[in-house]
Formats: sequence, C-alpha cells, structure tokens
Amino acid sequence: MFSKGNGSHHIHKVRVWFMLILMNVVWIVPLNPGIVIASSISQTEAIALQPIIDQAQTGDVLVLAPGTYLGPVVIDKRLTIRGEGVVTLLNHSADSAIQINSNGVKLQEMNIQQDGDGESAAIVVRADQVTLEDLVIHTGGYGIILRGANGGVIRNNIIRWFIPKGQAPGTRGNGIDLYNSHGTKIMENEITYLRDGIYLENSRNTVVDQNKLYYLRYGIHCMYIDGSYVTNNIGEYNITGAMVMGVTNVVVSGNSFRKQNQNVHSQGILLYDVHTSSIVNNTVEGNRVGIYMEQSSDNDLRDNIILRNFIGVQFLGAEGNQFQSNGFIANVIEAEATDSKDNKMNGNFWDSFQGLDVTNVGTSDIPYAINPFYQQLISNNSAYQLFFQSPGMTFLSDMFTNGKEEWSTDHAPLMKLTTGAPAETASSYGIVMVVGWLLLFLSAVTIIYLGVLRI
Repeated sequence: MFSKGNGSHHIHKVRVWFMLILMNVVWIVPLNPGIVIASSISQTEAIALQPIIDQAQTGDVLVLAPGTYLGPVVIDKRLTIRGEGVVTLLNHSADSAIQINSNGVKLQEMNIQQDGDGESAAIVVRADQVTLEDLVIHTGGYGIILRGANGGVIRNNIIRWFIPKGQAPGTRGNGIDLYNSHGTKIMENEITYLRDGIYLENSRNTVVDQNKLYYLRYGIHCMYIDGSYVTNNIGEYNITGAMVMGVTNVVVSGNSFRKQNQNVHSQGILLYDVHTSSIVNNTVEGNRVGIYMEQSSDNDLRDNIILRNFIGVQFLGAEGNQFQSNGFIANVIEAEATDSKDNKMNGNFWDSFQGLDVTNVGTSDIPYAINPFYQQLISNNSAYQLFFQSPGMTFLSDMFTNGKEEWSTDHAPLMKLTTGAPAETASSYGIVMVVGWLLLFLSAVTIIYLGVLRI
C-alpha cells in the first residue's frame, strides 16, 4: 500500500492531510511515490492515532495533519512521527498516552495531554536510541518514563502538571524519570509543578544539561548515576535544586540554583554519599542552605558562588574534600561543619572574615576556622536561633574551642573575590552596599537634625 522510495533504508515520508473514519476503517490513498496522504475528518473532531501507526511500515516518517488525536497508542516499529506543533494527542484512559517499544523511534513537535495520574505517564519508553523533542506535555501523573532504555535523547520539551477539568488533584509524578537507562541526553527541557523535575536512578553516563526547573520538590534527583554530567541547569523555587546521592565520578558544573527557601530542609545543592566528583562553577543564591554535604569524601568543590543563603555551606561527616576558590557573599551564616575533618580548604573568599595579608600575596596570614558551636547549640534546642548574632552568642562562640584541631579551616583565605561571579550578582551586591550606607547616613542626619530641633 505504501510506495517505496529509493535508498537503502526505504524511509517513507507520510503527510497526513485528510482522514475519514467510517465503520472504524481508515482510508489511505497513495498519490505520489514516497508520499502517502490520508483523508481526515474536521479538526473539531478527534481520531484514534493507533490505526495510522498500525498501517505504517518500519522506517516511515508520519507527518500528522493539524487536529486532535486520541490515545493511548503503542509504537512497536521504528517510526518518526511529527506533529509540526499543530497536533494534540488526548488520552483519557488510565494507560499511558504513548508507549514506545521499538528502537530508533522519533517523536517530535506534538502536544500531549495525559489525564491519568499516579503511575500513568504521557510517554513510556522501553527501547534504545529513542528521540523525544519539541513536545509540550501536560500530565496528571508522570511526564516521560524510561525503563531499560539506553542512548535516548530528550530535548527541548515543556512538561507541566495539570488537573483535568472537573476532577480532584491527583498524585504528581516526576517530569522525566529514568531507571536503568544509560547514556541518555536530557537537554533544554522546562519542567514545572511536578514532584521531581528530573529523576535518575541507576542510569550511568547521563548528560543533564541546560534544563529549567521550577516549583518542584527536587529540581534534579540523582541516585547511582556514576560518570554522569549535571551542567548548566537553572532551578528556582524548589525544595532542593539538585539532590545528588550515592554517586562517584559525577560532574555538577555551571548550574544556577536560586530561591530554594520555602522549606526548612531546602538546599541549593545537596550531596549525600558522593565521592570523587567535581562540583564547580555553580551559583547557589537565596537558599536556606547553599551547599549541604554529608557522608561524602574526596570531592573537588571549586569556583562556586555562594550568595545570600541562610547557611552558605554545611558539612556533616564529610572528610577529605578539596574546597578552594569559592566565593562566600552576604550569607547569614558562612559555614557550619560537624564531624568533618581532613577537608582541605584553601583560597576561598569569605566576605565577613577580616583577614590580614602581611606579605601582600592576596591571601590572609590568619586562617579562617568554621566554628560548629552555633550549629550544635540550635540542633539541641532550636529556640536559641532567637539569639543569632547577639553579643552573647558571639561571645560564647568565640570562647568555644573544643576540638578546634578538627574544625574545617581555610588556611589561606582570599582577601578579594577572584571567582567569576555573575555580573548581575556583583552589581546588585554593590548596589545593596551603596543603598545601605546611604540609609545609614540619612538616619544619622535625621537623628542629629531632630536632636537640634529639640534643643
């Protein structure tokens, strides 16, 4: 029925302009070699997509006509399906809207609405080398699930949670969920209002790059993803920007995690049981905790900007890590460390630290030691937070020297910030300082003026 074109792969381009359903039979009319055109009903009606897929041959390129189609569908042959941005697939059933079981499938430029919640998903992939790109997904459950699917590409998709009209809110799933799926590239996606934006478990050599993640539990949640890269992502208004757990040889670089502060457990980057990995060139701003590290060792934390967090960095049971060339600016608490020793801290900038550079080499001759007194005190009784930075608390903290030889210490803190802070960060920080001094000056003038008037 389908005309054959030249070429070893016999790839067919199928442009679907018109489709007619009568007695559940799809009428396909071949016109020119290499192209198959199908009749269509009006755009105000919806048509089942599965019959079109069933009648296509392996290697076909299906370009769907504008309109609304019905799922669920199962793709069990190598096809390319394009919607060109004017096709919507609706799925009102409890099954996933699209299930891909064949290697090499490409799904592009479609809108997908998945009404089912819980464990159902808009797309489930159980095959290798599958490409999903330029999709707009609204789901009551999961967005995209990969299971035992290697070498896939998930690029430039928008995935959002929604509540079907007239229904109660369901259980949110993850935006992109991988298990035992290696070598996947997840790039340039935008995910909002789901549970975890990108969830990776037992999926090695994965690239997570240039994604935007908002209003989620964890923007990126990684477990057992050795040899993977988490780079250049943006996360805001989540509980945690990136949670990285149980990994070795992972690179977390160039990310921006801001405004994770709505929960008592909010962090920009959380590192748990992380080893021999690189956390470099990230910006963590306005979070409750900028970088939290626990039970982790032999990692390189370098050239990060840690800005305007309640706690800049927090270590618990973290040992043998390299911590250098990071910039700490306007954090309420610069750093806290408990049961963390043998961490090599050199050449970091601490804006609240008053150093002394006698030899004029750019580093202080006075070391900066992370005092754990306040952290230990509030962990036993949170009410002591009311006395934060009070004269009495500062005095007691300075008097506390128990186990000082095991405190994490920067032996050569920088006198000036050398880490490349974003331009807007540096400028805004300068503006804040200028405004602060102006307000202080105006307050002093006002007090003096009013005092003169009373005299």
